[in-house]
Amino acid sequence: MILHQIEDLVDRARHHEARAIARLISLVEDGAPELRAVLRLFAPTTGHAHIVGITGAPGVGKSTTTSALITEYRKRGLRVAVLAVDPSSPFSGGAVLGDRIRMQEHALDPDVFIRSMASRGQLGGLSAAAPQGARVLDATGFDLVLIETVGVGQSEVEIAGHADTTVVLLAPGMGDGVQAAKAGLLEIGDLYVINKADRDGAKSTARDLRNSLAMSEPSDGREREIILASADRGEGVVKIAEAIDAHLVWLTASGNLAKRRARRITMEIEHLAIAALRSKMIAHVEDLTALTEAVVAGKIDTYEAADELLEIFGRIKP
Repeated sequence: MILHQIEDLVDRARHHEARAIARLISLVEDGAPELRAVLRLFAPTTGHAHIVGITGAPGVGKSTTTSALITEYRKRGLRVAVLAVDPSSPFSGGAVLGDRIRMQEHALDPDVFIRSMASRGQLGGLSAAAPQGARVLDATGFDLVLIETVGVGQSEVEIAGHADTTVVLLAPGMGDGVQAAKAGLLEIGDLYVINKADRDGAKSTARDLRNSLAMSEPSDGREREIILASADRGEGVVKIAEAIDAHLVWLTASGNLAKRRARRITMEIEHLAIAALRSKMIAHVEDLTALTEAVVAGKIDTYEAADELLEIFGRIKP
């Protein structure tokens, strides 16, 4: 794709053309060479959208809650985009669930964009392409970008590093709902939602969660809110949206929004640099093989081998 075609694609995306936006997200997922030019053109226009992460264990109702939040924010006239990270097909590498069935009621709304992204084996509940995908959606004029993670376990908490606001969902009757959160999710949430609150045990789950949160002070000093909701019935959704908005107000006033976004950019730079190093390693596998053989032979140790490999990379023109 030549430069004027990229510029045309970016211009159409900025004018909210869904097909152009979808094409740009595909470039992100594929790691296409055109992506550099795309992000360069978008660079001055990012930072408008509120990036909200929605995470939790499988079965807590993440997709239903996301769909309900779309409805609520569309009532306010805001443009909403969703990146729904799904498990990967072992055959095609694509997203197994596709565009979420529960969100299809919004499919014909021109101010809603929904895209499934395959995790492709990436740990942390996210797709490696999700952060740059969110950047593209931000630059194309969406007011709110919801990133719904794969159903996560104890260690999959990467979303906190890529969102302005992280919403953690739990549900009563799941036995280890709070236990599953203790090793990671309790530390990352800005807002906690006990979904499916029409079930027995919702209040006791909220009480257990509150006790668990009381034992761990939030790093930013802000008290974390717990909301009971039943997203499939539309109950508590307004409260969730209000809490998300209130968190953004607090982030902005406290200066934490700028800090979180700077941290996010740092992580993105690190990821791109590491990806570039891996590409060089693949391209110069013979050097790596030679160094491996030298270590096996006892001629050098692994630290020396790593230093030598970095020197080789340093001599390679970008």
